[in-house]
Amino acid sequence: MTLLVSRRMRGDMRGRFRMTAAVMGALVVVLGIAASQGFAGERNMTPVPRTVCDRACLYGYLDKYLDALVKKDSSRLPLAQHTRFSENSVEMQIGDGLWNTISGIGKYDLRLADTKTGNVGWYGVVDENGNDAAIALRIKVQEGLITEVETVLARQVVDGPFPNPQPQRLKTLPIMNRIEPVDTRRPRARLLSIADGYFDTLQLNDGTIFTQFDKDCNRRENGFQTTNNKDAGIPGAVLSLGCEAQFKTGNFRFDDRLRARRFPLIDEERGLVMAGGFIDHSGRLQKVTLTDGRVIESLFKTPHSYVLLETFKIVDGKIRQVEAVFTDVPYNMPSPWFHPHGNHQ
Repeated sequence: MTLLVSRRMRGDMRGRFRMTAAVMGALVVVLGIAASQGFAGERNMTPVPRTVCDRACLYGYLDKYLDALVKKDSSRLPLAQHTRFSENSVEMQIGDGLWNTISGIGKYDLRLADTKTGNVGWYGVVDENGNDAAIALRIKVQEGLITEVETVLARQVVDGPFPNPQPQRLKTLPIMNRIEPVDTRRPRARLLSIADGYFDTLQLNDGTIFTQFDKDCNRRENGFQTTNNKDAGIPGAVLSLGCEAQFKTGNFRFDDRLRARRFPLIDEERGLVMAGGFIDHSGRLQKVTLTDGRVIESLFKTPHSYVLLETFKIVDGKIRQVEAVFTDVPYNMPSPWFHPHGNHQ
């Protein structure tokens, strides 16, 4: 009798164990699905399968962002639980800053995408209550969610950055959208090196060239062409020169540091590299002696910095076009995105 009861109890326990194991297995499956798609409690997110986000996919996230921005409604976006957002290097809550003042978006539309890092970039024009501003934007997408948004806005003000923003001049440049032939493309590491060499050339500029320029290289800053521009209306012949010729004069000696450099987006197909960072001017150099012996006045008399998002078009290993948006920030301002020992690609 005792033996029979014992066998029955063991059988009962086995049955309960099998049932518990089955329930636990089902729970693991449910939790696995929830982890891959996101819990319902996470902010502003809908289930998105884990897939590779190609160029069209990344541009789709950009379109969603711009649409939500114009509508001033960040709840429309698939945001991660802790999406990071900055405007002119100040980290804030997404939905603040430009989200409060935007009235519309202009026609200028330069896009670039990095499918290996999940970053998508955009240069355009935004209207803030009747005032146009040049804008550069970077969005990072991971597992179907927006995790980072970085913006630099150059607003038109009386005593603003040089050159004072002229977003109305921004027109599409076909060279920026051109897909480069496979046999003339450069690998990611080389593209990054060429762009970084531009910053080395600009930093403490003494006429030494640390990169390679195409003979037809041009540069636009906040919508204003600052190379090969004979009608600039600004004193000094340097603006009438090409990219390399300008640097060979040593005209930018007052650029003390190209600091907190980052290269978060490399569009290999188009040969585009988006860089972030700061140009610091200490104000210590009041006069600049050019390589031809001429002496000019420095533009910067007091400590001063620019924050920038700058994109380089590289054709066959040479810089062909530069598109920059930058604005004034306090001298030596820290970056929320730069970490001294981090991977800044």
